[in-house]
Amino acid sequence: MDVVIGIDTGTTATKGVAAGLDGRLRARVSVHYPLSVPGPGRAELDPVHIQDAAVKALTDVAAACRADGDRVVAVSLSAFLHALLPMDADGRPLGPVVTWADGRAAEQAEQIVAAGLGHKLQARSGTPVHPMSPLAKLAWWKAHDPHVLDETPRWAGVKELVLAALADGPYVVDLSLASGTGLYDLHERRWDPEALSIAGVKESQLASVVPTVERLRLRPAVAAAAGLPADTPLIIGAADGPLANLGVGAVPAGVVAISLGTSGALRTIVDRPATDAAGRLFCYALTEDRWAIGGAINNAGSVVRWAGQAFAGGFERPGAEGEDADERDAALVLEAQDAPAGSDGLLCLPYLLGERAPWWRPGLRGAYLGLRREHGRAHLVRAAIEGVCQQLALVRDSFAAEGHEVTEVRATGGAAASDLWVSVLASALNLPVGVADTPEGTALGACLLGWHALGDLSDLDEAASLVGVGAARMPDPSDAALYARLRPLVEKSALAMMETVKELDRLAPPPLPSTEKAAS
Repeated sequence: MDVVIGIDTGTTATKGVAAGLDGRLRARVSVHYPLSVPGPGRAELDPVHIQDAAVKALTDVAAACRADGDRVVAVSLSAFLHALLPMDADGRPLGPVVTWADGRAAEQAEQIVAAGLGHKLQARSGTPVHPMSPLAKLAWWKAHDPHVLDETPRWAGVKELVLAALADGPYVVDLSLASGTGLYDLHERRWDPEALSIAGVKESQLASVVPTVERLRLRPAVAAAAGLPADTPLIIGAADGPLANLGVGAVPAGVVAISLGTSGALRTIVDRPATDAAGRLFCYALTEDRWAIGGAINNAGSVVRWAGQAFAGGFERPGAEGEDADERDAALVLEAQDAPAGSDGLLCLPYLLGERAPWWRPGLRGAYLGLRREHGRAHLVRAAIEGVCQQLALVRDSFAAEGHEVTEVRATGGAAASDLWVSVLASALNLPVGVADTPEGTALGACLLGWHALGDLSDLDEAASLVGVGAARMPDPSDAALYARLRPLVEKSALAMMETVKELDRLAPPPLPSTEKAAS
């Protein structure tokens, strides 16, 4: 079978898959690396780890394809958004990758918003002004080390970093990744002069922007290592979020994709760039005429992982002593099924890693409200899951405010394998939720976009129709009614928390953490 290889560079792993024109996966691999947290608000990756992982994922998937007798006709790329790193003129990294989770630029983001520029920049760029964005990150460099900012030949994201390892060609980035920088005008299709001035960079320091279907060349050494013909097309591809929609079939109007991994997101596809007056939704490109709008949340499966570390002591079951983190997470979620909807009056604000959508205001912290002696571990874990799903419902409510109808939800990611997660999500959204047949939706989306770039899938709706989805989980009417009544309390409590945190930090600032590796 002819196949396209999709390489998806994520925050803690690079995944490689191969898929035929029928959309079915033929091979898959995963290469992991640690996320480093060397100081307060910092979240970084080693750029060499990312480049090595991309090459290894490609060579391993290509080897699996050869073993099965499949012929690789193209390689297509996906990468996570909002990363930033300095590079030299030849594409060699000069420092760590500053990821989306890095919050050092909170002060710069607040200053931009306070100057009355937040909504104007978001309306042009599609990216909320937030510490995650490269715009704010560069403004941080401008404030703290302007000489390095000015003298660095290239400021890049993850896609440019991966291309430096895989591609033999010019310094370019795809429209999708560019649309997530906060520096690119989606309507004028150029780097935004005002954003560049705020960031303190010149257009010459940034990559040229090309369509997501652009064909490049593999480096001869990479092609040889992977056992691929030298002329195998390398499709530049898109960002992970829009590709996840394609990979779960959430491209037609009214169909929403939800990612439930370490973090989460809710997105739908529209046919032109669109932003909302309230500034609650992002807008990133899939192709030149398909755009993903939605919101990302910082906390999803990571909340249960934290609960496993914080609450698992004394969790006595046969064999529990040797459990790994995934097994412990699954056991806690299973236990949480014993708690009722609403967790007996316990409300969780799950902002352990701060929060993004729908408010895009840094500094949020987590909390439990209504805690009583009668509450046990099952209540605490279920309330955390409910808090995450309620946050996604708040993003969906932003869709409704802009007239974007949602009729169907397709979920993907590790948490989507859990019956409790899916049932709570369906009731919080009050919508049927189908789970994609493959957990590798983003990498599959890269494959499908590769087939589209080759001309074999001219219609992306046709590509989406190839994706299998299980039977939809229907919302429970009584649970849905309860969550709808609770949701205004979530928003009210979260907004109050923002003010409380400022006072907490003034009275008792958080301690400086030691260098550590974050859990994947």
